[in-house]
Amino acid sequence: MWFLIVLLVIILIIAFKSIKVVRQSEVYIIERLGKFHKVADAGLTIIIPFFDHVRSVVSLKQQTMDVPPQGVITKDNVTITIDTVVFYQITDPAKAVYEIQNLKKGIEYLAITTIRDIIGKMDLDETFSSRDGINTQLRVVLDEATDRWGCKVDRVEIKDITPPADIRDAMEKEMNAERNKRALILESEAQRQSAITIAEGKKQAAILEAEADKEARIRRAAGEAQAIKEVADAKALEIQKVYDAMKKADPTEKLVQLKSLEALEEVAKGEANKVFIPFEATNTLASLGAMKDIVTDKKKD
Repeated sequence: MWFLIVLLVIILIIAFKSIKVVRQSEVYIIERLGKFHKVADAGLTIIIPFFDHVRSVVSLKQQTMDVPPQGVITKDNVTITIDTVVFYQITDPAKAVYEIQNLKKGIEYLAITTIRDIIGKMDLDETFSSRDGINTQLRVVLDEATDRWGCKVDRVEIKDITPPADIRDAMEKEMNAERNKRALILESEAQRQSAITIAEGKKQAAILEAEADKEARIRRAAGEAQAIKEVADAKALEIQKVYDAMKKADPTEKLVQLKSLEALEEVAKGEANKVFIPFEATNTLASLGAMKDIVTDKKKD
């Protein structure tokens, strides 16, 4: 009875040692008699007890590793502290186990030396404005170096760049001065634009006023010209009527001269300052003057 119990216990131990269940996104590195045997993928795996054993369990997930903040010196001799995080994934579990003693330490030391090399070639201002470039250079260098370790570096991100306290104070003062400068520039530009706008408005107003005055004068002159034309047309029509009537009546020379004088009288009533009398009318005017003198003398007698 005891023998069966012991045998059953031995069988259970052997079964426990032989049957391995590998979880998803993990692999087992199996060694046989101290030598690499195989990589066990996710699922059920059978190994030989006392001959095979699991050397390491390797995760195939993408992993992150925080690189401790490092003090590095820039090209212009300023010491800054850089905090970095590395995203990597194991692509060859066997190499990750056998090609390097400690993969994470290897990535960390490589990242530190690479950061110091890259930052040492940059000025302080350039380090703040070139984060993307620094990240790209770090990723390329780390990816090439870790390829033989069965690892792929997907991303490298600089979380923070911290300059010394005195440098931060100087940068803040410079930033405030730059803000004040931009504010003054914007204010002066706004005043200049306002003055230009006001001047343009006055100019447009003066132009419109001049055009309106010009249009008014043109219209007034046109009205006066039209009025003069209408008066002249009316006088011409009257003269034409007189001429037609006289022509029909077959008048004598004296009557024609009298009618001419009547027409001149009507013309003289117009707005013109000067009246031009035909030469022929002067004889008639002289005769009329002589007749007036004779009549006046008779009245005196």
